[in-house]
Amino acid sequence: MISISNITKKFDDFTAVDNLSMAVKSGEVLGFLGPNGAGKSTTMKMITGFIKPTEGTIKVKGMNVETNPIECKKLIGYLPEGAPLYGDMTPMNMLKFVAYTRGMNLQEFKTALDIVVIKTEITDVINQPIDTLSKGYKRRVGLAQALIHDPEILILDEPTDGLDPNQKHHVRNLINEMGKEKAIIISTHILEEVDAVCSRACIIAKGKKIIDSNPKELKKSFKNKNLDSIFREITLNK
Repeated sequence: MISISNITKKFDDFTAVDNLSMAVKSGEVLGFLGPNGAGKSTTMKMITGFIKPTEGTIKVKGMNVETNPIECKKLIGYLPEGAPLYGDMTPMNMLKFVAYTRGMNLQEFKTALDIVVIKTEITDVINQPIDTLSKGYKRRVGLAQALIHDPEILILDEPTDGLDPNQKHHVRNLINEMGKEKAIIISTHILEEVDAVCSRACIIAKGKKIIDSNPKELKKSFKNKNLDSIFREITLNK
């Protein structure tokens, strides 16, 4: 579903992503890990077509993201870091706007809305201005807009950031359920989350892929250290 081949992204003299290759198939949840500034968000933006790689190729379901941007984006649901939203809109209007831009008709939107609102537990705030919502609710509205068109691929940048423990548990269960049929990449700083939802863990540091293994092997290799300790060890070794 996602094929990344030797991508590099440079901003002037700074190399954010350095010759990175990886692939994700349907039914797989990839935990995309790394210290701050490792290149995770930049890689996610390149997969979604938000920014272009300096070098290399990204394909979504066999289609090149650069030459077939619309076709690729139709297949992807994207929750960016911080989930930027239109604060003066309500979640209802925000989701209606996103559905419209994705080419959904009114009936498709109504059907999808009923499902997504329940999945993300935003029923209580559906008609409340987004600016007035808590960080947790804003994050869930961001997740709802990524799911509204039922995409085959999900790119989720820190999906549980700002959620309380119960909300985190709910979102993890949701990812587990969706991960049976979709290709999912999530970035996270929480090792517990990798254990809970990921079938693979890929760690990058300074833009380079360091480790690609399953979560159990990762924990075993680093003797159950937390992610901050693992990142420090990897960065020092680099």
